[in-house]
Amino acid sequence: QGIVVQGLGTFCTVQEPLNLGEEGVLLVRRPIFKLGMHMVWLRGLKVTLPDDIKIEPLNYHLLSLFISFPPHIIQDCVEETIRLFSFHLEKKHNVAFVFRDIGVLTCQGDTLYMMFYASCIKRLEKRASLISALRS
Repeated sequence: QGIVVQGLGTFCTVQEPLNLGEEGVLLVRRPIFKLGMHMVWLRGLKVTLPDDIKIEPLNYHLLSLFISFPPHIIQDCVEETIRLFSFHLEKKHNVAFVFRDIGVLTCQGDTLYMMFYASCIKRLEKRASLISALRS
């Protein structure tokens, strides 16, 4: 399953086979991010999402239960933050966008990177957390 943040992109997990050599193959879940903005000059993040992944919009009502702000305030904050990030991308500024407990989306020059925190990867895949973290 995945979550789309309108104007920014889609976060989801994919299951991949991980070859362990003589020990066989292990299926692991790996987080991915696909940028929703079209910026021709950007390199990196060439991600294709599998067709069978269910994508849902960010649920502002659910978020409001966890952070004690009304959904419309949360949505306004998210949208304003995305506009600010987009502005910096368009101006080709070096900028980092931090997603708490997930990772950091970084633009340096004309290259965009999504680096997931090891703790995020470990929560997704307990059986092969170290190996999946290295691959991500």
